[in-house]
Amino acid sequence: MEIAIIAHDGKKTEMVQFLNEHRSILEQKQITLVSTGTTGKKVRKAGFEVTRLLSGPLGGDAQIAARVAEGKCQMVLFFRDPLEKHPHEPDVLMLMRLCDVHDVPLATNPATANLLMKGL
Repeated sequence: MEIAIIAHDGKKTEMVQFLNEHRSILEQKQITLVSTGTTGKKVRKAGFEVTRLLSGPLGGDAQIAARVAEGKCQMVLFFRDPLEKHPHEPDVLMLMRLCDVHDVPLATNPATANLLMKGL
């Protein structure tokens, strides 16, 4: 199973903490992680194997959206920072729309992500 992980700058530490808390599930279920560039860099530094794509503003969100549309990605964990402006917001909205179109679970905060992980 492939899970995409994305985190806005103010949420990257929270994403790493979340993954550390769920490390055993990720390893037991043999989850493949794919991420946007900077998030992936931090996640890799924490000891996770992750395929890094472009940074979100440079097209990484669109790359993950394409993976959703192609049926390669089965879940998206996107820790968004709703209090900041993001120049790549159209890509973010496209990703969210494609998750809905293709019925792919999408968590935009840790509480929802925890529920999805429990479902694995």
